[in-house]
Amino acid sequence: MQALIWDLGGTLLDTYPVVDRALAEAVRAGTGGDRVGDADLHEVALLTRVSSGHAIETLARRHGIPEEDLRSAYESTKQTWRQDPPPVTPGAEEVVAAVRTAGGLNLVSTHRDRASATQLLEEVGLEVDDMVCAPDGYPRKPDPAMVLELLRRHRLDPGRVLAVGDRPGDVGAAAAAGVRGVLLETPGVPLDAPGARRITALSELLPMLAPGR
Repeated sequence: MQALIWDLGGTLLDTYPVVDRALAEAVRAGTGGDRVGDADLHEVALLTRVSSGHAIETLARRHGIPEEDLRSAYESTKQTWRQDPPPVTPGAEEVVAAVRTAGGLNLVSTHRDRASATQLLEEVGLEVDDMVCAPDGYPRKPDPAMVLELLRRHRLDPGRVLAVGDRPGDVGAAAAAGVRGVLLETPGVPLDAPGARRITALSELLPMLAPGR
């Protein structure tokens, strides 16, 4: 295997707990409800695993809350991470090390802006070999442009590259670029990604890194 292409938020870094709670609390504040419960967090999780934009639009429509309030709550998470960055997803460091030991590249394809993405990686002490960010001028996933750029930039054979992400758009972008995609699922949150290999822990990637796989 020549490279592993990582999604950042929700895959390499465990960003969902903070994002889900921020949106759930915004819904509660907007509807005059009590404290956030498990059902509220699950409602949000079903939506954020599609995309944050989808979650904001759906929650605003469903609960009669201005999108601006939810978007503000989402953006506030980025400020929180300046002092308290999200943790590395369990198993990620082990997989990053295994890819490097095998002589492969750890690459990132993310919707996050470069400054924010770079800061998060530095804060948690993760080193990657290259990163492509949608705000640099690439369409968002499931468009394959970011994956194709990484393939081009590093002269990679798509058949010898693996991509992992937590949303259907991640594996859709990989498939459109001829790369095998793996979907990191959140237990209890069904996702529509026909044909994708599914895992519930990043450690399940390790056997896929072996030569010839």
